[in-house]
Amino acid sequence: MGILHDDVVIIREAEKEGESTVITVNCPDKTGLGCDLCRIILFFGLSIVRGDVSTDGKWCYIVFWVAGKQRTSWSLLKKRLIEACPSCSSASGISYYRSELQPPKPSDVFLLKFCCHDRKGLLHDITEVLSELELIIHKVKVSTTPDGRVVDLFFITDTRELLHTKKRTDDTIEQLSVVLGDPSITIDIELVGPEITACSQASSFLPSAITEDIFDLQLPDSLQSGTSTSDSVSVVMDNSLSPAHTLVQIICQDHKGLLYDIMRTLKDYNIQISYGRFSTKTRGKCELDLFIVQADGKKIVDPNKQKSLSSRLRTELLRPFRVTVVSRGPDTELLVANPVELSGKGRPLVFYDITLALKMLGPCIFSAEVGRHVIGDREWEVYRILLDEGEGLSVPRNKIEKGVWKMLMGWV
Repeated sequence: MGILHDDVVIIREAEKEGESTVITVNCPDKTGLGCDLCRIILFFGLSIVRGDVSTDGKWCYIVFWVAGKQRTSWSLLKKRLIEACPSCSSASGISYYRSELQPPKPSDVFLLKFCCHDRKGLLHDITEVLSELELIIHKVKVSTTPDGRVVDLFFITDTRELLHTKKRTDDTIEQLSVVLGDPSITIDIELVGPEITACSQASSFLPSAITEDIFDLQLPDSLQSGTSTSDSVSVVMDNSLSPAHTLVQIICQDHKGLLYDIMRTLKDYNIQISYGRFSTKTRGKCELDLFIVQADGKKIVDPNKQKSLSSRLRTELLRPFRVTVVSRGPDTELLVANPVELSGKGRPLVFYDITLALKMLGPCIFSAEVGRHVIGDREWEVYRILLDEGEGLSVPRNKIEKGVWKMLMGWV
């Protein structure tokens, strides 16, 4: 037996403006489930303003209070959240959840190719359509020809697993054509093999500005302290308040995907949350109390392990992204990087936010590449955007860097 399929995820929509929608998840537990759920909520453009997590290691009960877009498809969100929970079986025609997990089948990769006249904000408009269609961008190669046309290559996967069908392909092409509004546009979508995907990898060369500065996982000495605090982040671990758990108390400034950043870090360290509470306070401050255990079910007593986890949490909360603007010969390049989960999943909507920030700031995009690179002991998703300066970059570089950072952090 188990819990009825429809009761695994319950969404109670906000009744009044300013209220939060409440999402309740009740299912078998697994390490990293909280991370997977937060990632889906972030993908739908929602912010978690409060959260409660409780589990006995076998079954979990999670409640999220979320706010965000008015046009959210709650039924689709519910479906995606259910899919992230341990798989279901059917007994006597009634669907129940079971704890056995099946390894997910790798999604087919498709190449979206199109050519059209360039215009300001074009890349963001395309990215917005793909996001609304639940098409995940894995790699991008964008270039502009001398005659003002763009040739764009997007390597994508379909969350709905329907892009191999003619209807889904035709719908995608139609929606892109409507948004682009260019009668001379050509669009093509085709399934590609692993050898084509491998050849599409971005250039392995990275400027020293990123490899030496932007990927430095260690915080400056001025931020190091015995209690793992800085002006905006406090991470404190305590083993005295619970006989079986380590208590992690975090106080920090809120940002887009904050709970996801914490959950993915704990998932990468194979840490399980037995009980947790998250809430946002005045002036954008957030407070979290997390009772955690290691994979062996024991609290963290090794000082070195405590220091390592505390340092990584603080780093991820202070710098969930790396953003810089550098010179590449006569050109100006925007570089953005974010860490990839050990499971191989990247952060959702990063390219969407980058292109939106640039559309608002004004500079045009001459070319863009998205690829993954192993730097140190971690894999990073790196976005390289070559800006079209024309007769001179009208927007100061520090303004571009700050504007993109604020958009990614949700502070716009």
